[in-house]
Amino acid sequence: MKQYRWSFLAVVLGLLSLQACSHAPRPQETAWSEPVTDEISLHRGEHAVLAGEWEYEEGGMVVPLRLDRFGNGSYDFKDGRFRTDLFADHRWAGGWAQRENDREGGFEITLSPDYSEGEGRWWYTRIEGDRAPTKAGGRFHVMKVQSIVDNQPWPAAH
Repeated sequence: MKQYRWSFLAVVLGLLSLQACSHAPRPQETAWSEPVTDEISLHRGEHAVLAGEWEYEEGGMVVPLRLDRFGNGSYDFKDGRFRTDLFADHRWAGGWAQRENDREGGFEITLSPDYSEGEGRWWYTRIEGDRAPTKAGGRFHVMKVQSIVDNQPWPAAH
């Protein structure tokens, strides 16, 4: 299965990178390829589970995430992007990247029975030129705020 964008874990990394100097030069563009949305096979009903707006919460900071029906999307913090690589049996996994601070990593989430929220963990796979970082990741909570079905928003079931 081809890898898909994910970046709400990138939010976490961005939070950790707030120490970066604001006048530092912009890092090189990450080498992620664009997701190929026809290569993930989700049934029509499952599309609504990922599509829409989610809230990512870690350590009291909440960041909105915008996902397409394949679980790929972005968030504003540190020009974050994320992709879904796996979505099966309430397990959601993928990768994230942040352009502004040149970091990438992975994540895994266990979703609630109704898919409205989940508990997750994230980790680094690259920090700038270091492709074997030892810096620790973290844990987070996600919650569905708004779903999108056939490109029309509808409130998430609670």
